[in-house]
Amino acid sequence: MEFKDYYDTLGVKPEASEAEIKAAYRKLARKYHPDKNKETGAEDKFKAINEANEVLRDAEKRRAYDQVRAGGYRQGEQFRPPPGFGQGHNFDFGDAGHGDFSDFFESMFGRSAGGQRGAPRPRRGSDIQAQVQIDLKTAFDGGRTRLALQDSSGKERVLEVKIPAGIQSGKVIRLSGQGHPGMAGGPSGDLLLEVGIRDDAQFRLDGQNVLHVLPITPWDAALGATLAVPTLAGTVDLRIPAGSQSGRKLRLKGRGMPGAHPGDQLVELSIRVPVVDNEDQRAAFEALRDQFPDYDPRT
Repeated sequence: MEFKDYYDTLGVKPEASEAEIKAAYRKLARKYHPDKNKETGAEDKFKAINEANEVLRDAEKRRAYDQVRAGGYRQGEQFRPPPGFGQGHNFDFGDAGHGDFSDFFESMFGRSAGGQRGAPRPRRGSDIQAQVQIDLKTAFDGGRTRLALQDSSGKERVLEVKIPAGIQSGKVIRLSGQGHPGMAGGPSGDLLLEVGIRDDAQFRLDGQNVLHVLPITPWDAALGATLAVPTLAGTVDLRIPAGSQSGRKLRLKGRGMPGAHPGDQLVELSIRVPVVDNEDQRAAFEALRDQFPDYDPRT
């Protein structure tokens, strides 16, 4: 069936007041009333206007409808009846009076085409999609994080989400039964959480691998050294080969993200030159230059 955008039908905004809805309905009802308008399609338009007014004029029906519309549905889209819509409400149809409501209306509010309330079949609640942002250390270690969700009525609920170790950005965590409630006793939908990993000051993810840039001195690069290197699991010693250049990458096998096939940590070397503060330091660099008269890194 097709989704009905009742606000669009009446030509009002979703935040329209009761008075604005009433005025819009009266104007359109006069224009398309079958007794006055004999144009093709006027009667169908009149029925659509009455259906929209039947929902939007009633605070309880409107609130229930808004909860479903908040899912991003648009006029004419293919629509699976949103589970939970109208559940637990005793909607009044006493003076609807114009009959022939759409399948969309009937499936949501349990009204049959003959004007009597039907008994809606149990339906599963629709899923909710949301995002959760975690830091890289939590993605590496796993753990728990809290997530606050707000429904269309403004009510907030806080959930504790278990994060599996080694999770990647873009992966989805499914929380069963935390979606929209079911209809007529049907089960609730699920909450689908897309994981995002915040930027880290020391590490960058590349799939299962972790990249870390390690600053080293010119003498570390020239002579070689063993240096302490941070990883997500703690500090380890790394041997820097003599004659290393900036941009060289050394691999720490198995020190990347955990999983069935753990990633590696790639350590990229970055040579940093100290600032010369006095004449002795200047003389030392001049002596170094004189020791390599033929060296030209540009060639």
